[in-house]
Amino acid sequence: MSGGAPVGDARARRSLLPALGALSAFGPLSMDLYIPALPQLGRDLHTTEALTQVTMSACLIGLALGQLLWGPISDRYGRRRPLLWAVAAFAVASFLCAVTPSIEVLIVVRLLQGLCGAAGMAIARAVVHDVHKGSEATAGFATLTAISGAAPVLAPLLGGALLTFTDWRGLFVALGVIGALLLLIAALYVPETHPIAERTTGGLGNDLRGIGAALGNGPFMVFALTLGLASAGFFAYLQMSSFVLQNQFGVDAQGFALIFAMNSAGIVLGAWISRRLARGTGARRIDGRCIVLTSLMVGTAAAAAVLLSALLHSPLPWLLAPLFVLVGLHGVNNPTLTALALSRITRGAGSASAVLGTMAALLGAVLPPLLSHAGVTATLMGATMLIAFAAALALLAATGRVTRARD
Repeated sequence: MSGGAPVGDARARRSLLPALGALSAFGPLSMDLYIPALPQLGRDLHTTEALTQVTMSACLIGLALGQLLWGPISDRYGRRRPLLWAVAAFAVASFLCAVTPSIEVLIVVRLLQGLCGAAGMAIARAVVHDVHKGSEATAGFATLTAISGAAPVLAPLLGGALLTFTDWRGLFVALGVIGALLLLIAALYVPETHPIAERTTGGLGNDLRGIGAALGNGPFMVFALTLGLASAGFFAYLQMSSFVLQNQFGVDAQGFALIFAMNSAGIVLGAWISRRLARGTGARRIDGRCIVLTSLMVGTAAAAAVLLSALLHSPLPWLLAPLFVLVGLHGVNNPTLTALALSRITRGAGSASAVLGTMAALLGAVLPPLLSHAGVTATLMGATMLIAFAAALALLAATGRVTRARD
């Protein structure tokens, strides 16, 4: 394997998951660092709340479509080289965001930033699939989620702190610096894990066949769509919460960053719970599908509580308590559904990982801005999250015969 010690080396294995966790944090880093500055950005560029959200949606669309690019590329050329090139391009795009003159240009550059950042997310999952199987894979994905979950804890706090002496442009400079650090981490700690003998050959047609095989895999698609729907609820929180808490409840940027960080700590807690459940053996082991069904039921109830709190105009703590539960459940749903979906894949893990990530990112990118043209309110946020979680629960519950096998 090129570029570092083989994965079989004990020291390399210990450092691999932390490195992959940092690289899979592209999404949270791209979104969460500048969330406290969204209202400021909108005022500075003289645009609407809906268009301001589109800067997030553009990045999400890039993260979604980019995975369809980088996943097949990593199946054909290996994991390491595409990862290094993409991380370098992400850093450059971040610096370009800092100097954009208008909302329209920012949206385009954010799309480019997402396309580059998608490599870290898709390839990190493919590397875990390369080196771990079964419950070890679930535990591995939970570790990625826990580590990348630290990004939404730290990013808004860092963003809120930076906003005390800079503006939203300075936050994108910080993202560029973080991208450069991630490039160094990738170069030092991520070796090649995809053997030449297992790589795909051929051109675009073969890449499309790999994606088509994933799309035609019934159990994989059920888990992918379930993750996509649940993630749409999570992304509704990401895109709407700053407007709800700052504009409707009067929370300042630093206060929002603290609330956001506390909620994001719930993701780390949820991922820890998911990892512990995956590590169980014998009578203590709970199958992944049962874990997700329970999580989605709890999430649907919590989303209903958020909506009820908004409709009753309850004080802020009554909104924040169920919101903490909802955000934390992302730490359970994401690694468990990822492991369940990829366990149905025997070849072309990069392409399958790309499809999985694209489902989640596209639903999250499209739904919240479409619903926000009349303005963002706590009621809208709660209703969107309730619909997303309830739909995910209904889908998984209705497809038991397809998805129970091989749990």
